[in-house]
Amino acid sequence: MSLFKKIVNKIMNQPEEVEPDVTKLADQLRDADLDYKFAQLFTHSGGFFNYCADESEALQTLNQIVKIEQINNVFCWDQDLKNFLDVIKTTNSPELTEDNDAAFITCEYLIAFDGRIMLSHNNILHYHSSRLPSKIIIMANVSQIASNLNEAMMKVKRAGNLKNLTSISGSQSKLDTPNKDNTKLFLLLLED
Repeated sequence: MSLFKKIVNKIMNQPEEVEPDVTKLADQLRDADLDYKFAQLFTHSGGFFNYCADESEALQTLNQIVKIEQINNVFCWDQDLKNFLDVIKTTNSPELTEDNDAAFITCEYLIAFDGRIMLSHNNILHYHSSRLPSKIIIMANVSQIASNLNEAMMKVKRAGNLKNLTSISGSQSKLDTPNKDNTKLFLLLLED
């Protein structure tokens, strides 16, 4: 919270807003299962977590997100993900354009330590994460959860995907630039 906002709240005798403290929550969840820890920290940072037992449930959840968020045109270059969009009859394009009001992508890893999602060029092509639309839907598997950034980086390095690495989390952490504070991040986590 900005200093100005704190002063105004004191003058107006309003309670101070409590900002989410991800590190405090992470410490409390230190001994929790990785998937539970990731889910808690991801939602605490403003992301929308959706567990899906299978692809059918993922398809239903994706359809609900598209309808509720009134998504009309999706950036999606992954052919497997495009198949999901084709089933629910959602317009999509393999290149990022001004018309895209959402992105449907995969990710490299889910970081349980702080609830962030690691992306690479495999997920967002050559685009910078700040250029992605304000609604991002990510499909991942439980096996992609890594305990911390070091573990994820080691796995990425072994796979040779060290190009254009970035990470994102829910709207509370504002992606890479301050003008993206209205970003909605949805995660469809599939059981392997």
